[in-house]
Amino acid sequence: MAKTSSRKNHKGKGKPKRKPTAAKRGIPWWTVSVVALVLVAVGVFGYGIWSQPSAPEDADIDGLVNYKAQKAKWFDDRDHKSGPLKYATTPPAGGNHNATWQTCTGIVYDKPIPNEHAVHSLEHGAIWITYDPGLPQSQIEQLTKKVNGRDYTLMSPYKGQDSPISLQAWGYQLKLSKADDDRIDEFIATYRVEASQEPGATCSGGVTATGDKPVDQPDEH
Repeated sequence: MAKTSSRKNHKGKGKPKRKPTAAKRGIPWWTVSVVALVLVAVGVFGYGIWSQPSAPEDADIDGLVNYKAQKAKWFDDRDHKSGPLKYATTPPAGGNHNATWQTCTGIVYDKPIPNEHAVHSLEHGAIWITYDPGLPQSQIEQLTKKVNGRDYTLMSPYKGQDSPISLQAWGYQLKLSKADDDRIDEFIATYRVEASQEPGATCSGGVTATGDKPVDQPDEH
């Protein structure tokens, strides 16, 4: 007598078909699109936060001029422009500037440099120390020690400024009479890099030209 299978017979050949799982069905196209849009939005939002200008705390430095607090009209001007430009302050402490910055990796320039390049360096977070060409050599050497080889700083003589020494960061200025003034170190410690309008921007790779005329180069930055 033939044995009868204990399993129930199924109609048709082969094993019964099963409903496909979610993995086998695949993810709906609209789900992929939504996820992609979310990731893009997060990326844009994150970049926006990262690229926001720094907002250093206002230091209590005697003699400090805070143009940001004064709501100076030029404070938000950051366009790249070619040729010589006019500035609201002497030396300038911000405003429109040349497309290329002055290399500010701790270089001590022994000749005047173009305002238009130096202001771009300020935008990157550099401290620009200027001094009257008639400043005693001993004081120039003191200033040199504070700048030489120190990234995000630069120094140059500046004919026509109304003080022996002047310090510039983007939106901040401090004018002094002597190089041994403790406020110089305080200004540098407070605003170097922190006053940057382009966080993360480099001080290398700029121009090292001296003189009063900017060197126009392709606008790549």
